[in-house]
Amino acid sequence: MPYQADEQRYTQMEYRRSGRSGLKLPAIALGLWQNFGGNKPLEDSRAMIRKAFDLGVNHFDLANNYGPPAGSAEETFGQVYSKDLKPYRDELLISTKAGYYMWPGPYGEWGSRKNLLASLDRSLERMGLDYVDIFYHHRPDPDTPIEESMSALAQAVRQGKALYVGLSNYGPEDTRKAAEILRELGTPLLVHQPNYSMLNRWIEDGLQDVLEEQGAGSIAFCPLGRGQLTGKYIDKLESEIKSGVLTVKPEAIAPERVGKFRQLEAFAKGRGQSLAQMALSWALRDGGVTSVLIGASRVSQIEENVQAVGQAPFTQDELKSIDAILQDIGDIPW
Repeated sequence: MPYQADEQRYTQMEYRRSGRSGLKLPAIALGLWQNFGGNKPLEDSRAMIRKAFDLGVNHFDLANNYGPPAGSAEETFGQVYSKDLKPYRDELLISTKAGYYMWPGPYGEWGSRKNLLASLDRSLERMGLDYVDIFYHHRPDPDTPIEESMSALAQAVRQGKALYVGLSNYGPEDTRKAAEILRELGTPLLVHQPNYSMLNRWIEDGLQDVLEEQGAGSIAFCPLGRGQLTGKYIDKLESEIKSGVLTVKPEAIAPERVGKFRQLEAFAKGRGQSLAQMALSWALRDGGVTSVLIGASRVSQIEENVQAVGQAPFTQDELKSIDAILQDIGDIPW
């Protein structure tokens, strides 16, 4: 039986305008960084993508190197798109990126016009698309002039292969310069995709100010600290303390640090949330980011994480309490 999207898919998700643009991003987006590659069963990936869309998650985030192996996440998405989502193309936001290593030789990574535009062509082929909604430069290139990288993004829009452009992993000053170049080229910066969570708050030291100044939105990757802000991580730490068999760095299981995670978990429970849900709500708080990217290895994780939307806003006292717990907690992913 052909897939039919849930008719109620837009009733619970929140959609937020990306900066000063006409585009609204779902508060929760699905990233296909891991667990959607060729090493995973297609039907598992298909079930997660369909469930996400049924829950109002209409933004699917990819990159040329996602897998493993590299490129296979786009192939997986392309198969699901062809089988299930093609009738809904005008509802979907599909993004991809280029900049990390993809093929041998001088044009297989970084930010040359040659690499960025060739990579986009390959991504479109893998996904079976005529265009993506957002095309990102995945990381700044220290050797290629930023003017060249930005003009390649703008060219992708002029060619009709992308509707909007974004940046990822750019610092504040490079972001400001890139945004100014893009504006001059007639292709304003839509969104920045940084690493941001309770455990990694670097964007609060300048980047957020630049994005507001430039009228761009933000979408956080790793909002759960690569799994640290989940009960599963805390259970793992405590298990390793008991067994003495370490697969994480010794500093990760310092008793005071593990205690801080348990305090966060208890705080979340007091709000009627899981730790993961509270971490997502925190990233989406007033003064946080426009949208967050979740990863998933099973459908139930998507269902749980989407429930972070629409929860009670944090009070100032709650935010101060969370900050106190986070003091010196460290960012030590597994």
